[in-house]
Amino acid sequence: MDISKLRAQAEAWRKADPDPATAEELAQILAKGDMVDLADRFAGNLEFGTAGLRGVLGAGPNRMNRAVVRRTSAGLARYLKATVPDAVIRGVVVGRDGRRMSAEFAEDTACALAAEGIPAHVFTTLAPTPLTAFAALHLKAAAAVMVTASHNPPEYNGYKVYWGNGAQIIPPHDKGIAAANDHEGPANQVRLLTPAEARAKGLWRDISPEVGEAYLRAILGLRMHGRGSDTLSVVYTAMHGVGGVWMERAMKAADFPRFHTVAEQQQPDGAFPTVRFPNPEEPGAMDLSTAAAERVKADLVLANDPDADRLAVMVRDGQGVLRMLTGNEVGVLLGHYMLTQGTKRARPYVATTIVSSVQLGQIAHDVGAAYDEVLTGFKWIANRALERERSESVQFLFGYEEALGYTVGTVVRDKDGISAALVFADLAAWCESRKTTVLGYLEEIQRRHGLFVGAQRNFTFKGAQGAQTISNIMEGFRQAHPARVGDFAVLTIKDYKKCESYTDGKVVPLTLPSSNVIAYELEGGGRVTLRPSGTEPKIKYYFELKETLGNGEQVAQARGRAEGRLQALIDAFVTLARDRGQPV
Repeated sequence: MDISKLRAQAEAWRKADPDPATAEELAQILAKGDMVDLADRFAGNLEFGTAGLRGVLGAGPNRMNRAVVRRTSAGLARYLKATVPDAVIRGVVVGRDGRRMSAEFAEDTACALAAEGIPAHVFTTLAPTPLTAFAALHLKAAAAVMVTASHNPPEYNGYKVYWGNGAQIIPPHDKGIAAANDHEGPANQVRLLTPAEARAKGLWRDISPEVGEAYLRAILGLRMHGRGSDTLSVVYTAMHGVGGVWMERAMKAADFPRFHTVAEQQQPDGAFPTVRFPNPEEPGAMDLSTAAAERVKADLVLANDPDADRLAVMVRDGQGVLRMLTGNEVGVLLGHYMLTQGTKRARPYVATTIVSSVQLGQIAHDVGAAYDEVLTGFKWIANRALERERSESVQFLFGYEEALGYTVGTVVRDKDGISAALVFADLAAWCESRKTTVLGYLEEIQRRHGLFVGAQRNFTFKGAQGAQTISNIMEGFRQAHPARVGDFAVLTIKDYKKCESYTDGKVVPLTLPSSNVIAYELEGGGRVTLRPSGTEPKIKYYFELKETLGNGEQVAQARGRAEGRLQALIDAFVTLARDRGQPV
């Protein structure tokens, strides 16, 4: 570590920082001489990952702050003017969630765009991520920016970019914007108009409430059953996020009178006072929802994350106990429902990711639908769907990723936890009308298309040293791929970084873009996949096995057997990971 060089970098950044708070933060670190902290803050620039920029709030180029946002917005503006000539007419949508600094980041974004002559269509209130994505299409904007860190802890914020097609950016646009950012000067030299100046020039335009009304009408049209329920009791939590008012309006319009909210979590609050980690998948995050469901004897629990682009679901089992559905189970239920109910389509199409369950692909095959597996991240699902719609005239019905992300239809070209929750409530009402339950419907699907069980294990390694640990684990596997994982022989190795698949010594090219992912396909239809997270300092391992039911066997019995085999697979793989560099 060159301490003098690091100090010079930090001092130059501090002098150019337009935010007195983060400039002072950096001054204090320099005064203390905390070189470890300083090295992490200047380890590099935040890069566009799975969902744009995302990081811990604080001073420095490896943090989320006003300097980073201003430089990124100026780079985005210049890139748009170079690649989308009418961007100065169409403008850019700007939305924000309720996190700390979201208001400041959104204002800086709009003012930087306006300074480059690009109109900013700005939400006057907090907006869910799917509404921002919808607005990009509805207003025919050249792009959209959503200020959010989704489900990350309260110390995070982020900057998500959509293209004019309503989908998150993919190459070459992510690289192009990043390159434009690299040519930006110090943050205090980025040109900005004030909000008043931008308004006076017609370059700051408030988004009309009509956009939200159009969104609600569109998602209500996605329902298959469409008749609501006077008897189905539903509990919903906004997880201190921005989805609450929209879910209340949608469920009222859909005729679900027994709709209850978790009052303690209904209003936006960037401090997330009742949860440390506002992700429905995390331990404890659903405790208040569970308690509320028991009080009102709810049949169904729906949970959005703070920016309302994800959905978690709990339902009652045969003994009346609430059970959290996995992301794959929700995806399979919604996918099957959309493929088999309502108006039949000539060429229906569904999609998921390489770390999600293969069961949706089995269902699509069985019902004659088109199907794709793409890289992790909803940007790949949305952009692949748009590509196939143009080239093959398929009709996109549904896409999902196991991390609680779902999109129904083409209203939003991104994951949408609000419309997915509405359609899942519609599915539950349909099940009720058939005298069955959601889990009863899931069992019907499993009997017809196969029983798949899956699990995920995450390991967190923070900071620059943690990033190196994750890299070491991935490269450790590449240098010594296992021939077996526990009792299961590895039949095929897929290295998505090298874009190659290996089976019996034969190498076959993979057609997906390069990504740091490895998958091991196992005998009997199982799969293990490992990848670093694009939004968190984690390495993620995904496991799935297929189980064959015996003649007349109960699904519960087969599931128990499968879960025992799955746990043995997980234990065996974690042991292999430790042999390849993962700390104990």
